[in-house]
This record gives sequence, structure tokens and C-alpha cells, in this order.
Amino acid sequence: MKKKRQDLILRLISDNVIGTQEDLLLRLRESGMEVTQATVSRDIKELRVVKTMNAAGQYRYTVGDKASVDHLGDKFRSIFEHSVKSADYAGNTLVIHCYTGMAQAACAAFDSMHWDGLVGTLAGDDTVFALCRTEELASRMKDTISEILSD
Repeated sequence: MKKKRQDLILRLISDNVIGTQEDLLLRLRESGMEVTQATVSRDIKELRVVKTMNAAGQYRYTVGDKASVDHLGDKFRSIFEHSVKSADYAGNTLVIHCYTGMAQAACAAFDSMHWDGLVGTLAGDDTVFALCRTEELASRMKDTISEILSD
């Protein structure tokens, strides 16, 4: 079922200008695929679907080649490195301290890193909260962030 749904997503975004998850959800439902927005969101991440601007100035979902996906990953890592000051954790909650006004960008970059065990994130102006499945995972993420910031 998942493979069939993801194949349909790839076909829909290659054949149509789809700019939002809501548009994609509607197209999937029109194709007979009952799916939730959360599932579509996970599929987009797994498929490494990105938004690009077409010649008409419209944003649409596309599937980049490996080089462009890798380049995008490098950009997100750079944004993260330049936005984050420090990280710490308490229990299974990771707290990422950012420069003022940079938490949203840092959060988007953090989400794009596809962490195993990350339940979700929430960004304010200068702080990101990340909910992890376990305290051990929060500790490991904190250590990895510290390594990224020290590079």
C-alpha cells in the first residue's frame, strides 16, 4: 500500500503543478487513495520531494536528482550551523538555543535531517523544542548537534 501510494505521489507531482500538501492530498483522494495529511507529509520527506519555483513563478513539488538533494542537505546544514548557539536536553525533550529570529530556519533545517526517533518539533523566535521518543535519543541528538557546531 505504501509503495503504491508513494508511486502515485511521484506520478501526480510529475504530471501536475502541485504546490501544497492540501493540493496533493486532494489529488490522492480523487485518485481513490484515502490518506491523511500526516501520511502525505511523511511520504514527502521519505521521497525527498522539494518545492521549486517554475518559470511562471509558481512553487510546485518536484523530485530532485541526488546531486540537488545532497546540495539541499548541505544548505540546510549550513543554515543550522549558522543559526544555532547551543543545545541541551531534559528527559526526552531536546532544547536548541538559536540566535534571535533564527529558530524557524534552524527548525526546518533540523527537520530535514530526518532523525530517527524524532516525534516532532516546535520553533519560537530563538528556541526550538524537539520531542524525542526516549531520553537516550535526546542525549544522542544533543551530542550530534554539539559536534556539528564544533566543526
